[in-house]
Amino acid sequence: MSTATAWPYPFWIAHRGAGKHAPENTLAAFRSGAAHGWRMFECDVKLSHDGVPYLMHDATLDRTTNGQGPAAELPWSALARLDAGAWHSRRWAGEPLPTLENLLRWCIANHLLLNIEIKPIPGAEYATGQAVAELVAAIWPSHLPLPLLSSFQRPALQGAQAARPEQPRALLLDAWEDDSLTHARTLGCLALVCHYPLWDATRVSAAHQNGLRALSYTVNDPAAARHLIALGTDGIITDEIALFGPASR
Repeated sequence: MSTATAWPYPFWIAHRGAGKHAPENTLAAFRSGAAHGWRMFECDVKLSHDGVPYLMHDATLDRTTNGQGPAAELPWSALARLDAGAWHSRRWAGEPLPTLENLLRWCIANHLLLNIEIKPIPGAEYATGQAVAELVAAIWPSHLPLPLLSSFQRPALQGAQAARPEQPRALLLDAWEDDSLTHARTLGCLALVCHYPLWDATRVSAAHQNGLRALSYTVNDPAAARHLIALGTDGIITDEIALFGPASR
C-alpha cells in the first residue's frame, strides 16, 4: 500500500514549543516558536491527579518546576501554582504550567498546528489517551487540521483510538522492532515517529509502502537533517528553531 493519505502538516515541527529557547511545554515557549515563524509544535501531555490534561514531559516536578516529587500526586489546583519558568532563566520566572486546553485555544486563535505526545504516568495510559482525544474533539475547529496524537505507549493510542477514531495518530519508537509496522497499522496510525538514527532507506520505504509517514525526533544537527531529507522522510522535530527554517528543506 502506498502513502496515499493526505498529509496536512508541515515538514518542520518545533520540539516542546521552542526547543531550548524558552521553558519547554509552557505558553512562553510556544509564543517564542511562533515568533520565529514556526507553524507546528510538539508538546507532552499527562493527567493531573484529578484528571486535568496538562503539559509536562517528566514524571517528576524537579527538573522543570519549583516543585518536587511525582507530578501525578498533585491535583491541577496545586500544579497551576508552580513556577515552570525560573529553572530555564530569570527572564521566564513565574511562567505557569499550561493545561492542554490553554494550548489548544492558543493554537486555534493563531491558526497553528500541534503534535500532542500522550505522556501518561504508569497505569493511566488508556485513560490519558482517551482524555486527550475527547478534549481535542470538544475544542478543535473543523477548518484546521486535527492535532497529530502520538505516544510510545500503545495503550495510550488505543484509548485515543477508542474515544475518537477519526483523530490522526502516530506510534513513537525509540527502538525498531520487527513488528513495528504491524503495531502501527493495528492502532490505525498514519505515521511512525522514530528516534532519527533508526531510519534508513529500507525502513522509510517499508513505512511508505504500508501507508505510513516517516517522522523523526529530535534532530538538531544539520547533517542529520540533510540525511533524513535525502531518505525521503516526511517530518522532523527539532529544538533548533533558530538554526532550521520552518518553511525550508
